[in-house]
Amino acid sequence: MSLDTFREDVRSYIAEHCPASMKNRTFHFEDAHEVYDTADANQWLQAMAARGLTTPTWPAEYGAAGLSYEENRVLQEEMAAARALPPLTGMGVSMIGPTLLEFGTEAQKARHLPKIISGEIRWCQGYSEPGSGSDLASLQTKAVADGDHFVLNGQKIWTSGAQHADWMFALVRTDPTAPKHDGISFVLLDMHQPGVTIKPIALISGSSPFCETFFDDALASRDDLVGELNKGWTVGKRLLQYERSAAPAPRSKKPKPANAFATIAKQYYGELDGKIAEPQARDKVLRQTMKEKALQLTVQRVNDESRSGKAPGATTSIFKFVGSSLSKEGSSLKAFLRGSAGIGWEGEGFGADEVEATRSWLRDRAVTIYGGTNEVQLNIISKRVLGLPD
Repeated sequence: MSLDTFREDVRSYIAEHCPASMKNRTFHFEDAHEVYDTADANQWLQAMAARGLTTPTWPAEYGAAGLSYEENRVLQEEMAAARALPPLTGMGVSMIGPTLLEFGTEAQKARHLPKIISGEIRWCQGYSEPGSGSDLASLQTKAVADGDHFVLNGQKIWTSGAQHADWMFALVRTDPTAPKHDGISFVLLDMHQPGVTIKPIALISGSSPFCETFFDDALASRDDLVGELNKGWTVGKRLLQYERSAAPAPRSKKPKPANAFATIAKQYYGELDGKIAEPQARDKVLRQTMKEKALQLTVQRVNDESRSGKAPGATTSIFKFVGSSLSKEGSSLKAFLRGSAGIGWEGEGFGADEVEATRSWLRDRAVTIYGGTNEVQLNIISKRVLGLPD
């Protein structure tokens, strides 16, 4: 099939199957469960999963589409042109799936990948612990081998979406006598079992996307040990690189919506000859927009240069550092541009967009912390990208 024919096929398929409610909208990841827990979202998921387009470049043998780089680019361009939300999001497609493709056994891939592709199973991450966040290798959750299983005891924290997850991928200590980076194993476990307790954490933004997760003799099958026993640190680090390399898909060449920052600024400051009337606001919008565009183009260039399929490396920390900083700065700017209307929590004096701006500003205080703090990313960049001494 030629690319032109493929484009027409994809375009008509999206037009036929994507519900209107799954188009022309954005959302914060904290609200993803509400967005995707609808009949329309499920209809969209089922339609795309039927053709393997939820994970378009994964191997067809597991139920994915097995698209080439060029075909996937066409798909993403048509998705962007239709303003369609991805049919499937989450840690299954962005983190554990790619990790299993690299490190998993054939049995593990056959057991888990089809259920990720279909959206049947949702995943969460068991990494951080109280006292073991930036120094993740100091984690203390224990897993003791007992026949065909590991018995887990301990606590994880900041487990995003744990209250909605079916399975967890976790780093656990299987050899407490080894140096801290050794003696760690990477396991998968079912969240629907008596030994797992989940407690959502209320955040300053008013939502509870993060959780505490407690293990009291919880079980993980020996068959779900990913990689070698006591060598899970290598697998765990690679997964973080996949997380940090998650980047915007190639954009459509078709017209784009108006700059959100400029739209807000013009609403509150007015226009002068088509420009934002207030010079300081205009300057802030220009600088933020240029930085975001520069990051987007850099990510796209790196993706184009990585067409060989090489796994992501330490340079993903650059994207994590810059991307999280820009996200934080962007939400602050949207609140700033609204003036006193950008600090409203509730009440008749504030519109829905103004209340959301406040909550987004509060939510995004954390983006430079979770997924590896900015300080951790700078350490990685200095050591593994720039080669600086300790």
